[in-house]
Amino acid sequence: VQLQASGGGLVQPGDSLRLSCAHSGRGFDTYAMGWLRQAPGKEREFVGAISYDGSITFYADSVKGRSTISRDNAKNTVLFQMSNLRPEDTGVYFCARADSSYYHTGLNWVYWGQGTQVTVSS
Repeated sequence: VQLQASGGGLVQPGDSLRLSCAHSGRGFDTYAMGWLRQAPGKEREFVGAISYDGSITFYADSVKGRSTISRDNAKNTVLFQMSNLRPEDTGVYFCARADSSYYHTGLNWVYWGQGTQVTVSS
């Protein structure tokens, strides 16, 4: 399994962003997918997740209300869209595949992408 995240870059506060994660290998349509991020000098934190069939999404409070995660199981792709970006959204964003079909706090992220840098600055 390989995950390839893309779509990061330098954006201004208030802008919107769309990140994409391409999954190669078997099992994409069986497992939940998630996005996590790591800001400079901070630990990696959970951002959001989507169930194996796209029916259920879950977001961290820090991005709730301005983020959307979606997936296309036919294209083995997960999207993460966020609006009204803030400087504190700056970090490396990772997509990951879980070891279960639905997100829950005790799940493990088994496969990781390489991350894509998002910088929010004027």
